[in-house]
Amino acid sequence: MFEIIVAGGWLMVPIILCSIIATAIIAERFWSLRAEKVVPKQLTAQVWQWYHSGQLNGERLKGIEQSSGLGKMLVTGIANMRYGREIMKERIEDTGRYVIHDLERYLTALGSIAAVAPLLGLLGSVTGLMKVFSAVTRHGVGNPQVLAGGISEIMVATAAGLVVAIPSVIFYRYFQRRVDDLAITMEQEVLKLIDAAHAESTAAAAAGQE
Repeated sequence: MFEIIVAGGWLMVPIILCSIIATAIIAERFWSLRAEKVVPKQLTAQVWQWYHSGQLNGERLKGIEQSSGLGKMLVTGIANMRYGREIMKERIEDTGRYVIHDLERYLTALGSIAAVAPLLGLLGSVTGLMKVFSAVTRHGVGNPQVLAGGISEIMVATAAGLVVAIPSVIFYRYFQRRVDDLAITMEQEVLKLIDAAHAESTAAAAAGQE
């Protein structure tokens, strides 16, 4: 393996660094984008129950907010419940933008690696070709060993760049889709809270008119 890396030339160093960074990002995003971490089941119902039973003190609200992305949006909804449906919805949407931004953390870097890695491989191919032409100029084409170094650099650098780029592209697209799915799920959960609060305020207003 070490011989293959050496054969790829000095551009193997940034390609290997890209592979390490991409692997770290992929592992971190798999951990951070788990559904139970971002959108815990039954959280909306539990928050609504606590709200009606008067158990939503400051400490509990802080815990909910820090627990998940959905928790941040629900706490925003609870805090703005008295302002009416539209204001409440606007505040939740503002918080949602920050939550989505956090879910997309490092994805730009992963996408950049997916784009840069094959270019590094291509650059390695160019430098390998330069070595081949330089060897041909100095020694001619009669000795294949003279050309082997440049040819191996072309092949190894190109292959290494593609090996890093292909999984990076695949996981970049996967995580983008994952964020979209989680965003839709959070939106649905928060709408439950908005609709419940609106229904309660409407019922209270109707009862007051009677």
